[in-house]
Amino acid sequence: MWVIDVVFSLPVLVLGLAILGFTGARTRVLVAARGDIRSLSDLPRAHGLNAFFSVIIPAVASFVLLSLVRLIGNQQGIETLSARTGFWVVLAVAAIGGVSAIRRSSAGFRARVASETWIKSLLIAASLVAILTTVGIVLSMLFEAIHFFRQYSWRDFFFSTDWAPNFRGNSALGILPLLWGTLYVSFIALMLAVPVGLFSAIYLSEYAGPRMRSVAKPLIEILAGIPTIVYGLFALITVGPLLRDYFAQPLGLGGSASSVMTAGLVMGIMLIPFVSSLSDDTINAVPQAMRDGSYALGATRSETIRQVVIPAALPGIMGAVLLAASRAIGETMIVVLGAGAAARLSLNPFEAMTTITVKIVSQLTGDTDFASPETLVAFALGLTLFAFTLGLNVLALMIVRKYREQYE
Repeated sequence: MWVIDVVFSLPVLVLGLAILGFTGARTRVLVAARGDIRSLSDLPRAHGLNAFFSVIIPAVASFVLLSLVRLIGNQQGIETLSARTGFWVVLAVAAIGGVSAIRRSSAGFRARVASETWIKSLLIAASLVAILTTVGIVLSMLFEAIHFFRQYSWRDFFFSTDWAPNFRGNSALGILPLLWGTLYVSFIALMLAVPVGLFSAIYLSEYAGPRMRSVAKPLIEILAGIPTIVYGLFALITVGPLLRDYFAQPLGLGGSASSVMTAGLVMGIMLIPFVSSLSDDTINAVPQAMRDGSYALGATRSETIRQVVIPAALPGIMGAVLLAASRAIGETMIVVLGAGAAARLSLNPFEAMTTITVKIVSQLTGDTDFASPETLVAFALGLTLFAFTLGLNVLALMIVRKYREQYE
């Protein structure tokens, strides 16, 4: 009950102190001005905002810091500050900040500079949240992956071609079949999504009229809002049997509805709006003067698109392709329902395979010992997938930088 009181009453009290600080600082500086605000270095509102921020920002920072200390202490079994103590500490910090801001409010005090300093610190903190979150994700996977490699050889993990977890011992946990399935499915998906998405973006931005564009673009973007489980069911019920009955079995390539081709095609349909929308926005951002200059030199519309518009928009297009590739590599539900769960190395696109993300989920579900290699391997798989996508990002940035220097 006390925790509920803290959660719901603390923000109200801190906000009340902030409002009191705003009013107190504004009133104090008006008194100091003796009715003539022209004698003030900054407007009374700036003094009030400085006091408001002096209450809110330190209070939020102290609350976050105390929460982290309590969380770490609970995980380590160390007794830390109670919720009651933390409640009064946050209130004390807020009150001290408000009183200090009010006392500093005077005719010569540069309140606007001080309030902008608070805003700058808030923006820096927001930036640090993203950075620290990434660092925390990497470290959490890294520590557990280290525990895994203490029990299992890293050479067997990275170079073995067998994936056969055995909870009774003698497990084969080679990542190569999973990595191959991930790349195979992603490749097929991109082979469909990139051309279709890019060509649709070129049509919408360069050829379609306003009426056609207003209808076609929202219809394409609807694909991005469909849940992945729906795509998975579509792959399982419709696309898989269709490919099996009309392609795989007549060609003698397999008889299963779950296959790499099934998952890749459905995933490619899902990725079309990612490529199309971002590429369309990038192409529209190319200055019209570049097109007009190309037309003035006698180039046709298709030559202008191929030799001027696409090279100028290439960095944005590469970003769209990279986003689609990352989305394809990290997809799980479509692969589970469309590609199956078999870990194998094969070039036949009509055979069932699986990916790294599917195995991460399967290894962390069920009643298994968390300290066993069969469970810890999920973190090694996640760290490997993270490193792989990071490499793709670096490669894409190098390509974008090369072409950007060439065409700018």
